[in-house]
Amino acid sequence: MATALVVAPPLATAGKPEAGHGGEDDVRWRRVLGLPCRLTVDLAMPDFKVADLLQLRVGSVINAHWGLGRDVPLRLNGTLLGWSEFEMVGDNLAVRVTELV
Repeated sequence: MATALVVAPPLATAGKPEAGHGGEDDVRWRRVLGLPCRLTVDLAMPDFKVADLLQLRVGSVINAHWGLGRDVPLRLNGTLLGWSEFEMVGDNLAVRVTELV
């Protein structure tokens, strides 16, 4: 079973861009919609060691010591974009955006 990262909008606004925030129909964005970018969710793990990395296997569970319910940083090309929280959607680990900066 593979785990995928899914970025899901809140159910009430799924598929609808917010007013004034662009979208695929906004002509200003059309030329850049296909540009690649890297979206990352960062979990700081200060006590993680090379020895821990070498022990990782498929199905390994890592204790991140991250407080349950605590938002994690969401970065776009290394720049803080906002904050998010993890949740399960079926068999997938998903990230719900909770705040944009």
